[in-house]
Amino acid sequence: MNTIQAVDVVISWVDGNDPAHKQKIQPFLDSQSRKSDDIAGSTRYGSVGEIFYCIASIYRFAPFVRKIFIISDNQNPCMDEFILENFPESKIEIEIVDHSVLFRGYEKYLPVFNSRAIETCTFRIPGLSENYVYFNDDFFLVRPLKFDDWYRGENIVAYGHWRSILLDRLLWFIKPMKNGHKPIGFKDSMITSACKLNRKWRYFHLEHIPHPLKKSVLEKFFTEHPELFISNISHKFRSAKQFNTQALYYLLMFEANRAILTSTKNNFLYMKPVKRGDNYVNRKQKDFKTNPNIQFCCIGSLDMATEKNRTELLNWLKNIYNIKL
Repeated sequence: MNTIQAVDVVISWVDGNDPAHKQKIQPFLDSQSRKSDDIAGSTRYGSVGEIFYCIASIYRFAPFVRKIFIISDNQNPCMDEFILENFPESKIEIEIVDHSVLFRGYEKYLPVFNSRAIETCTFRIPGLSENYVYFNDDFFLVRPLKFDDWYRGENIVAYGHWRSILLDRLLWFIKPMKNGHKPIGFKDSMITSACKLNRKWRYFHLEHIPHPLKKSVLEKFFTEHPELFISNISHKFRSAKQFNTQALYYLLMFEANRAILTSTKNNFLYMKPVKRGDNYVNRKQKDFKTNPNIQFCCIGSLDMATEKNRTELLNWLKNIYNIKL
């Protein structure tokens, strides 16, 4: 580990079960948004306590982290007792960052219920270190990490691969309509990122894993391109017009020869336990057990899993981190 450089973690989090959140979002929803999971369906904001396991994974497997910033909208997961009981010796601090802090100077776009808008603002967190790693609350570390799994000198480790813009645009055109529109996919936002930088042939496809960022790079880019910053933060809900900030950032780092391309084929485990076969969870856990290289895990839409699968997966994480809840 390079002891000179601090590393912070930023996690975006929302408790969609909170009555105050439900009341705040209600006036802005239309019928299409309500029933579209890709825009504002309930699963976009559903929470079954993943944040505790996400935080535990950092304390357990990335103890070199300096500070964890949790982005929220006037909410607090109340971590103090959990940390005190499970990690009493750790020096990692936790700070809650409200949307009003992220959007200072741009308050007219609040309230916002859109992770892509929020991700565009992460570099604006006061006191954030130059090196910071962005997590969603369903990202988990599942084995020990080192500093150079994310940063190597002035370079970042870019987990992902290159894909053809033309091919994936063609696939988008044949994609069936759902709820009256073409679904706004994760891949589509990455293609839009490449297009914003006038890339014509390929884009960088990232995975649902933590992203090592550099504050100065994003700050410089959005200072020079304020129109892109404003266009990306001005949507209350996810929009096909938005780009993925992390994907755009990786392209900037590759252009500057500061990104080390690294495949996720052997070190990433993705699960989405929704309408899967009875053996799905067992098979994924077996993959983890038989592959000692897996360090990163994402469990998507856990709120939509069966109670049996949800309990099984949360117990699996609890055992990995050796925690009490």
